[in-house]
Amino acid sequence: MLPLAAVLGALALALAWPVPVLLSRAAWPAHAPAAALALWQAIALAGGLSMIGCLLALGAAPAGSLPAAVAQLLPAAFTGPIPATYGVVHLASLTLAVAVTVLLMLNLALTGVRAERERRRQHQLVDLLSEPLPGDPRTRVLAHPVPLAYCIPGIRTATVLTDGLVRALEPDELHAVIAHERTHLDQLHQLVRLAFRAWHSAIPWFPIANRAERAVITLTEMLADDGARRAVGASALARALERVGDAGESGAYPDLAASAGSDAAMLVARLSRLGTSRPVGAVLPAPARIAVLAASVALVAVPLIGYAVMLGVVPFGAVIP
Repeated sequence: MLPLAAVLGALALALAWPVPVLLSRAAWPAHAPAAALALWQAIALAGGLSMIGCLLALGAAPAGSLPAAVAQLLPAAFTGPIPATYGVVHLASLTLAVAVTVLLMLNLALTGVRAERERRRQHQLVDLLSEPLPGDPRTRVLAHPVPLAYCIPGIRTATVLTDGLVRALEPDELHAVIAHERTHLDQLHQLVRLAFRAWHSAIPWFPIANRAERAVITLTEMLADDGARRAVGASALARALERVGDAGESGAYPDLAASAGSDAAMLVARLSRLGTSRPVGAVLPAPARIAVLAASVALVAVPLIGYAVMLGVVPFGAVIP
């Protein structure tokens, strides 16, 4: 079990710092945002599983498996005494693993509850204060001079514009913004952002959590740009962004998108992508995209195999000779 703990610990450390830093500085994610988004999700999931798995493997080492450790320690928690083979390091590792798991799950649940509460509040306000866009009942228009667009996900979705935005844009530019927002809804970007928002709120002192959340927000904006580009064309969306900037479309869930703030670098990167003459998704070669997706699967597979070893489903010698 100790070699397994070392492997999972090394993977957790790699995914906690050098790998995310290198990915956030790379240029290729702008050319393949879907593959990059999958890789970011794999990094976050594999990093969390590896960190918790390392602690569990270290704590369960005296028993040789996690079920055996639970069978030995659970009765001792009520009747005692704790077996002498378990030292302070083993007990601290198991306690920390449970604490980290509970912290992450609670933050995810609380973030989801807050987002759902905000979604309901937004729907109520929009129903009360807005009017349907002529010819498009799914789009609502608020009487406000500031140009703004956002979408409200859920079972009943809505795309919300202000009349300041409607007045500021030409019809094709407005259609591009609406297509951008609906791509957020169709691709469920709010769920991806929600997970990374929960991770960041659980460990706000951890710089990689902030870096990962900002990268995910950028990638989902690029994916929504690609949806608008396919529906309307790149030039219309580019003109809309040039007219009103990123204030013109704040993405899925206004409260989650607000964490990105107004990022000039993100806006420049998006405009640069829209200015390319190549088709959407054609910049990064297909073999490279397949390699990224394969790496994403492999990252998650390593800790899952580690858990299978800890649970006794896979023989230890079959994975680590």
